[in-house]
Amino acid sequence: MSHVWLWVGFHALILALLALDLLVFHRRAHVIRLKEAAIWSAVWIGLSLAFNYGVYRYFGHESGLEFLTGYLIEKALSVDNIFVFVLIFSYFRVPAEYQHRVLFWGILGALVMRGTMIGAGVVLIREFHWIIYVFGAFLMVTGIRMATHDEQEIHPEANPVLRVIRRFLPVTDTYRGQRFFVREAVGPRVRRVATPLFVVLALVETTDLVFAVDSIPAIFAITQDPFIVYTSNIFAILGLRALYFVLAGIIHKFHYLKLGLSVVLVFVGAKMLFSEIYHVPVGLSLGVIATMLVLSVAASLIWPERVEALPPVRRAVPEPDPPGTRAAAADVEPPSDEGEAPDALGRAGSGA
Repeated sequence: MSHVWLWVGFHALILALLALDLLVFHRRAHVIRLKEAAIWSAVWIGLSLAFNYGVYRYFGHESGLEFLTGYLIEKALSVDNIFVFVLIFSYFRVPAEYQHRVLFWGILGALVMRGTMIGAGVVLIREFHWIIYVFGAFLMVTGIRMATHDEQEIHPEANPVLRVIRRFLPVTDTYRGQRFFVREAVGPRVRRVATPLFVVLALVETTDLVFAVDSIPAIFAITQDPFIVYTSNIFAILGLRALYFVLAGIIHKFHYLKLGLSVVLVFVGAKMLFSEIYHVPVGLSLGVIATMLVLSVAASLIWPERVEALPPVRRAVPEPDPPGTRAAAADVEPPSDEGEAPDALGRAGSGA
C-alpha cells in the first residue's frame, strides 16, 4: 500500500482528530471523570474499527484481519504503559486536571518516534530478511522474562532522563498551571526554566519508547505492510489517553494480564522464528491473541490477588490538650495547594 494519497489522507485525519481533541473538547484543563473517559475510549475504539472496515473494503479480507490483529496486539501491550504512567503521576504528584495535557503531548511525540521506528523496521526487513528471526527471538525472550520475573519496583527518581534534565535545565519546585516552561529569575537574570510537568512529559516519552521496542516487532509478526503496521499502531496509541483514565484506578486488579501478554509475545515470536516452516494464518493469530487476553482478564477477576490483612491498630486514648494549645494550632498556616513536586527535581537554580 504505497499510494501517496493514502498516507497524506491518513495523517490529515489524525491531525484533524488531535486538533479537535485539544482545541475544542479539552481546551481548558479539567479533571477527566470516569464517564467522560469511557465515552472517549469508546469513540477512539469506534473510529479504529471504522477505519478497519475501510481497510477491509478497500484492500480485502486479509488486510482487514491484519489491521485488527495488529491493533489488538498494540492495544494490549499498551496496558503496560498505563502501569508506569500511574506510577509516574503518583510519584510526581501531578494534579489530576493536568494529566490529560501530559498524555496528549506525550502521545503526539510517540507518534513521531513510532513512525521512525516502523520505517526503520521496514527497511531492515526488506534489506536483511534474517532480521525477522532476531525480532522473533527477542520477543520470545521478552515474553519468557515477563512471565518468570517478579514485578520489579520502579524508581522514577533514578531515571537517567531526570538526571540529564536537572543537569542542563533549571526546574521549578512547584507546578505552574499546565505550562511546561516559565520565565523566572535564576540568580541575577531572568531565564526560561522547566516546570515539573515538563519532567513528567519527558519520562512519559521515554517510557513509551521503551515499550515500543516490544510492541512494534510484534506487529511485524502479523504483516510487513508498512501502512497496516503504522496505522494499526497509531490508532491503538491514540486511544491510550482515554484508556488510562478508565483503567488507572483498577489496573492493579488485572494481575494475570502480564502472564497473558507474555504468552502473546512468545506466540508472535515463535510465529516469526518458524515463518519459513509454517505460515500461521492471520485469523488463527487473531483468535489465539484474543483468547489469551480474555482468559487473563477473566482469571484476574475470578481469582483476585490476595492482600495480606494487617493486624488491627489499637487506638490510644488521647490525652487532653494543655491550655492554649488549640488556639496556637489555629494560628498555623494551612499547607499550600499549589502542587509541590518531589525533592528529586531539585530547585530552579540547580540547572547548568
